[in-house]
Amino acid sequence: MDRIIIRGGNRLSGRIHISGAKNAALTLMPCALLTDEPLTLRNLPRLADVDGFGHLLNQLGVSTMVEGANPNEFGRVMTLRANRVTSTTAPYDIVRKMRASILVLGPLVARMGEATVSLPGGCAIGNRPIDLHLKALEAFGAEIEITSGYVKAIAPGGRLSGGTVRFPVVSVGATENALMAATLCRGTSVIENAAREPEIVDLCNCLVAMGAVIDGIGTETLTIEGKDRLHGATYAVMPDRIEAGSYACAAAITGGSVDLVGADLHEMAATFDALAEAGVKIEALKDAIRVSADGKLGPLTLSTAPYPGFATDMQAQFMAMLCMANGASVLTETIFENRYMHVPELARMGADIQVTGRSAVVRGVPVLNGAPVMATDLRASMSLIIAGLAAQGETHVQRVYHLDRGYERLEEKLQGIGADIERDSDG
Repeated sequence: MDRIIIRGGNRLSGRIHISGAKNAALTLMPCALLTDEPLTLRNLPRLADVDGFGHLLNQLGVSTMVEGANPNEFGRVMTLRANRVTSTTAPYDIVRKMRASILVLGPLVARMGEATVSLPGGCAIGNRPIDLHLKALEAFGAEIEITSGYVKAIAPGGRLSGGTVRFPVVSVGATENALMAATLCRGTSVIENAAREPEIVDLCNCLVAMGAVIDGIGTETLTIEGKDRLHGATYAVMPDRIEAGSYACAAAITGGSVDLVGADLHEMAATFDALAEAGVKIEALKDAIRVSADGKLGPLTLSTAPYPGFATDMQAQFMAMLCMANGASVLTETIFENRYMHVPELARMGADIQVTGRSAVVRGVPVLNGAPVMATDLRASMSLIIAGLAAQGETHVQRVYHLDRGYERLEEKLQGIGADIERDSDG
C-alpha cells in the first residue's frame, strides 16, 4: 500500500497551479444524464473520485471520452454523452465508495422517469442522511421507496411535475440533486433555503449553458423553469477553493510564500480572512493569490458554517496549521459530528489538542516531530501532510488513497514549491 514520506522543515516558495474543483466536478458530471447531446467538461481534475464517478456513469450507459490526455498536464477534457441511458440503477458496489454517487438520482428520475440508487458511502466523518434529497424529489412529484439498501424513485406518468421545496437546514448535496431534477420538470420549481456555495453557482452556470432557465443564482432562493429537454454544452470546472486553502495553510505553517494560481479571492473570503487574522499576508495578483507568512502565527477562534461561512472542509487543515501558532485556538465543528479523527494522529506528532464535544482547543507548540501517521478521511489526510511539512524529521502518511480522491498530483505540486516529499509504493 502506498504511503507518502515527508522530510519536514523546508520553507515553501513558488507558484502552484490550482486544479479544477473536486466538489464541482462530481456535481457537473451527472448533468450529462439530463441530455442526449454531448457535455464537454474542461479543467476536470485527475482524481480517483472523478474516475469512480465516470465508471458509475459508464454503468448507466454514458460514454466518456478523454481528449488529448497528457500525463504531464494538470486537468483533463472529458466529453460525456448519454444519448442512450441503458440502466437506471446505480449499484451498491460502486456507490458505497463515494457519497457523491447519490447525485445521479435527480437527473435519472427527471429524464428517465425512474431511478434506483444504492444508499451512498464516502468518508466516515459523520451522519450524512439523504432525507433532504428525497424531500425535494417528493416535492417535485416523485414517489419514493427505500428497500434493501436502495432508494427507488418513480415519476408518475414518466415525468416530474415540479413544485416548491424548503430545506429545514442548508444542504449542498440536496440542493444539487433538486436543481438538476427541476430543470426537466413540467412546471416551475422553487428551492428555498438553498445552499449558496460557489460549487452550486458553478452547477447553475453549467445548467444554464445547457439551456436551463434559473433565477436567483447565488442566493438562497432558486427558481427553475422546467424544460422539455436540455442540450449539450462545453463548460470549464471552477478552481478548487479547498485545494487552494490547503496549500495556503501549508505555506503559512512553513513560513513560506506561495502564489495560488487560479484561486478566487471572493469565493475564498472566509478562508483568507481567517489566515489574515492569524497573521498571514494575502495579496491579490493578476492571475493568483499570494500567501506569505513569517513563521509567526497567531491563534484563532473559528466555527464551521455553510457558505459564506468558514468551510468544514478547511477545518482539519487549519487545525494542523494552528498546532504551531503562538497561543490557544478554539475550533468548533457544526456541520459533521465526527470530524476530529485526525486529532490523535496530530498528537502523535506532538500537537497539544483537547476535544470536548464539537469543540477543540489547540494550544500551539514550538516544534512538531515527524512520526508514522494514518489518514482517516480526505481532509484529515491533508492535515497530516501540512503538519509533516513543518515537522522535524520524517513523517510517513499511510492510507494515501484518501488524498488521491481529492488532491491532483499532490507530491508533484508540493515538490515544485520546495517540499521534500515523495510517494513510496512499497510502504
